[in-house]
Amino acid sequence: MGLLTVQWVDFDGKPHACVSLHQDDFTLKKKTIYKILFRLLVINVVFFLIKTTMEQDDDVVEGLFNPTSIFYYVTAFFLFMFTWETNDWLLRKQRLKGGLDFKSSLIIIGKNMALLAPVTALIYYLGLFAFRERWGIICDDPPHVEFVTDFFRATLLGLTVIFFNMFHFSMTQREELAKQMEDLKREMLASKYSSLKNQISPHFLFNSLNTLTSLMYEDRDLASDFVTRLASSYRYILDHRERDLVSLKKELGFLDAFVFMMNIRHRDAVVIKSEIQKTSEQFLIPTLSVQMLVENALKHNYYSKEKPLEIQISTIGNDALTVRNNLRKRKLKEETTQLGLKNIKKRYSYYTNKQVLVREEADFFEVIIPLLDKEVTDMNLIAIS
Repeated sequence: MGLLTVQWVDFDGKPHACVSLHQDDFTLKKKTIYKILFRLLVINVVFFLIKTTMEQDDDVVEGLFNPTSIFYYVTAFFLFMFTWETNDWLLRKQRLKGGLDFKSSLIIIGKNMALLAPVTALIYYLGLFAFRERWGIICDDPPHVEFVTDFFRATLLGLTVIFFNMFHFSMTQREELAKQMEDLKREMLASKYSSLKNQISPHFLFNSLNTLTSLMYEDRDLASDFVTRLASSYRYILDHRERDLVSLKKELGFLDAFVFMMNIRHRDAVVIKSEIQKTSEQFLIPTLSVQMLVENALKHNYYSKEKPLEIQISTIGNDALTVRNNLRKRKLKEETTQLGLKNIKKRYSYYTNKQVLVREEADFFEVIIPLLDKEVTDMNLIAIS
């Protein structure tokens, strides 16, 4: 997103005003201008084609400026723009509800014609009956025949405009969905390697080895257990580095080792409790997502033996898993970017419409992530193909 800043100064060099304009504003105005010019071009081309093919005037130029031609040009311009804009409005409303499908397309066409037909009938009734003599409109046929002809011609052209505009909208929607799918696939790939890098980073390894060194002098049995858990954690990460989704059972197996190491490393300063009711293979979650949420709590909160950080991991029926911690925010040197939460939300958006919920109250912070059925992977593979 570009930003253009304009500042003007007086003759003495003192600044008097500063205006900042986003590049998106220019892009939007440019698109609007192009749209209006294109529609004007279409209206004029259609009008002149109809006039030259249906009328055999010797002097075409003179025929363009008589009252009858002006009336039909103004009405054509108004009906074209009215149809186009109302169709745009209906499409925008449908876009907020969801994508355009066959049923919604028929509903939009019906609403558009329901608006266009009475407006068209009123305009031609006024022009051909109420104000025909005052405006100087000449009819080649009796007024009632001319009215029926003009009405059906206008509605047919309006219907053509609707179909053309909806076809353009559906093509644009398809391109946007394809682009979103590609973006999500790239973000998923980046998130997998980001998660892997965060876990196998030198910083994490240094802290783990430092904890292990202390344990070797204090409790060799515990040190041996720590090494076993550390090895199993790295084995899990390496075995699942190519998978974006894993079963809840496997993720919790890794989480047990991770929680054990965090509790040992932080001693009584961090208390992580897990109350999982479901460990079935049928439930899936993004790889390392729970671990990322735990690390997020450690990163953003103060904790000590006197005031420990309590992290509760539990399931909500068959629907979701929640990670909740007491809140004691620490001041970070740099403003948080919430990359971890954005990462998880993006990964979920690829597989489901279920939302990742974030709750923050005065004394706690909670993230609720959906449990996915195994069918989501099959459905998305079909959608991609």
